[in-house]
Amino acid sequence: MTQFTVLVTDDDQDIRDGIEIYLKNEGYNVLKAADGLEALQLIEENEVHVIVLDIMMPKMDGIAATFKIREQKNLPIIMLSAKAEDSDKIHGLSVGADDYVTKPFHPMELVARVKSQLRRYTKLGTYQGQKATIEVDGLVLNKEAKELTVEGEPVKLTPIEFKITELLMVNAGRVFSINEIYERVWHEPAYNAENIVAVHIRKIREKIEADPKNPRYVKVVWGVGYKIDK
Repeated sequence: MTQFTVLVTDDDQDIRDGIEIYLKNEGYNVLKAADGLEALQLIEENEVHVIVLDIMMPKMDGIAATFKIREQKNLPIIMLSAKAEDSDKIHGLSVGADDYVTKPFHPMELVARVKSQLRRYTKLGTYQGQKATIEVDGLVLNKEAKELTVEGEPVKLTPIEFKITELLMVNAGRVFSINEIYERVWHEPAYNAENIVAVHIRKIREKIEADPKNPRYVKVVWGVGYKIDK
């Protein structure tokens, strides 16, 4: 059985150590870093499956570290922050984070988020009865390899972006409401989901569309939701 590794990055040692205790009790291997630079080094030297990343840190903060990580890796990133404003959450998600937890939090909540991200990361594309590869008008999505190409060119998507794209491609032609996308991808009730989903849709369009303002693939049906045509 694979032992998954979680990298916990926070400049507060007590927080790092506390999270480590709960994650190890659940059977995870834990690496710890005190800042973004140290986290990047550990990612290069180790096989990491989920990253827990504080935003406010010395040397390199969580936002800058996320940019660097996303240049090479599509690992799930859960951001930690003492800021609870929607604008801060949206900013964190827009730079590539997959989830966001506001301090203070119960460690078991974070453990649950880690488990959820691992399920998505390791089981993307496990729709029953579906082929491993889906093709829709120049888009080719390989669910087993977790890869997407546009007209033959590879595109790097975060796990959440991949899951949204997969949902729309598997169900090409069907319109999904914002709440339905959120609940199908995040697997939790949709509260204030509009901005969060919109941010991810915008990022997907920026990566796959020649003209994001006039999208060929991910289209909006005003007042209803989003779809990818057959």
